[in-house]
Amino acid sequence: MKRNELSKIMRQAWAICKATKQAFAVCLCKAWGLWRLAKRMHKEAVKFAYLKADGTIRKAIGTLKDTAELIKGTGHTDTGKAFKYYDIEAQGFRSFKVENLIAIY
Repeated sequence: MKRNELSKIMRQAWAICKATKQAFAVCLCKAWGLWRLAKRMHKEAVKFAYLKADGTIRKAIGTLKDTAELIKGTGHTDTGKAFKYYDIEAQGFRSFKVENLIAIY
């Protein structure tokens, strides 16, 4: 792991803490989970679950491997409030709020 990755994880943990008002330890755990999810998604398809905006739980199979040719538009990234992935079942890009990650299978 590089130093800038650790810095990114800590910044994301503080952002989750600020958004959810949860204990920092819980937010840090979620930030590490997001980092592990992204790392695995760059290698293979991963099953995970998150809370949707309407309050339902969404179980998804997503990947980030070989998705560069599928991206349309400018590829503008936001401030890290949303996690973007390619949904294999829906055959399209989806995203969820970083604080809504529930589990990685």
